[in-house]
Amino acid sequence: MVLHFAPKSIVAQDYLGREGYVEFNSRAPLLEFKGTSNHLNGLINPDDNLVDFYVDLNTLDTGIELRNRHMRESYLNTDRCPFAEFTGDLVSDFDPTLMEAQDAVAEGTFTVNCRENEVRVSGSLHPTEDGIMLEAGFEIVLKDYDIKRPGIVFYELAEEQVVNLSILLKKEAPIQP
Repeated sequence: MVLHFAPKSIVAQDYLGREGYVEFNSRAPLLEFKGTSNHLNGLINPDDNLVDFYVDLNTLDTGIELRNRHMRESYLNTDRCPFAEFTGDLVSDFDPTLMEAQDAVAEGTFTVNCRENEVRVSGSLHPTEDGIMLEAGFEIVLKDYDIKRPGIVFYELAEEQVVNLSILLKKEAPIQP
């Protein structure tokens, strides 16, 4: 999967990250676990209010190899849908010149298991000397993405999953046409 850039963003200031952290938390009455990856990629373009993040789902790790394999093969179908991606617009005000954390809200499309749904993501953007630190989270409902819950161990997977991400986005030099 490739990041999608609007033509205007070619000359606008982009902030890119290639080593972010993403996790999902599954809470159920008898068990709680999370899946994590340090392979989150992302972009924010404050000039165009563009936000785009993706992760290769094959890099998610739940701490148990058998569970990882079942999650990838039977539930996320990573052979044909290897990425989860959020693409949307930053709908809150953000000033990258203010060196303080700012509340941020983005609205757009989240895609996983080859299914798309509109979501609202809340978090904070914190400009630093190195770029912009993003911390954000949102909740998804598995049935909205046609992700089946395991029948035998249904208690191990909650219907709602909390997704959190953290990434440092570094300023990229504008590409001149």
